[in-house]
Amino acid sequence: MKWSELSIHTTQEAVEPISNILHEAGASGVVIEDQFDLIKERESVYGEIYQLNPGDYPSEGVIVKAYLPVNSFLGETVDGIKDAVASLVEHDIDLGKNHITISEINEEEWATAWKKYYHPVKISERFTIVPTWETYEPVSTDELIIELDPGMAFGTGTHPTTVLCIQALERIVKKGDKVIDVGTGSGVLSIASALLGAAEVRALDLDPVAVESARLNAKLNKVYPPVEVAQNNLLQGIQGKAEVIVANILAEIIVKFTDDAYELLVEGGTFITSGIISNKKQEVKEKLESSGFVVMETVVMEDWVAFAARKK
Repeated sequence: MKWSELSIHTTQEAVEPISNILHEAGASGVVIEDQFDLIKERESVYGEIYQLNPGDYPSEGVIVKAYLPVNSFLGETVDGIKDAVASLVEHDIDLGKNHITISEINEEEWATAWKKYYHPVKISERFTIVPTWETYEPVSTDELIIELDPGMAFGTGTHPTTVLCIQALERIVKKGDKVIDVGTGSGVLSIASALLGAAEVRALDLDPVAVESARLNAKLNKVYPPVEVAQNNLLQGIQGKAEVIVANILAEIIVKFTDDAYELLVEGGTFITSGIISNKKQEVKEKLESSGFVVMETVVMEDWVAFAARKK
């Protein structure tokens, strides 16, 4: 089978929304080539990302690659992707060069291209992300392993916004907590919450593709239940209180439901937010505070910001 590799040269800020656009368009996988992967300090702290070749990475910005089957609808699909990406500027998202190229590869080359990018990565004190095809032995008794298949996931769990969320969950989630994961994507944050001992985790996403991906990953990690996955628009119509709500989505979306998050948390509950590019930091913080939250933690990784805010 023939596949087309669609390559988009963009910015870190645009990686998450572009990845979602590609998955919604039917991409069978997304590869992110980010020059910062070569120099991240966290590699020496939490573990190595092996065999990275500088020649595979751009000198500036980020390249997002998607794999689309070659068929009679390919032209229309690519045009739709280009239009959807271009429309992101309406949300004040910097697209950088937004240079798009397309090339054809065969299925065997596609599979090989996939796997050279993914290896076990320790992303926090306790969590290690492991691709399903890798054999990995825990190095400590309290290490927690999350298995992911990037072929069915929205990312590999190692993007800074996801790492910030998982590190916050590790500090905050207690055994028996109820957790709501808004915009779950691959379900990685829900899986992490369950492995930390949460008694009930509701993983929500508006995209049916994400819902299926999260459900498959939860089953793969043997946390289905306590993870329950459902299609839902943010927190609309959700009933029942939670100790923790986590959302790793765009800043422009977060500010739309801070009031709902406040209402659904128990007193003293925590709202963890990430996916916030640095120039949106103040906007999100002010919205959290106007909803009644007290910002307890502000954590930065590269150009990304995460907040842990507590309900009074």
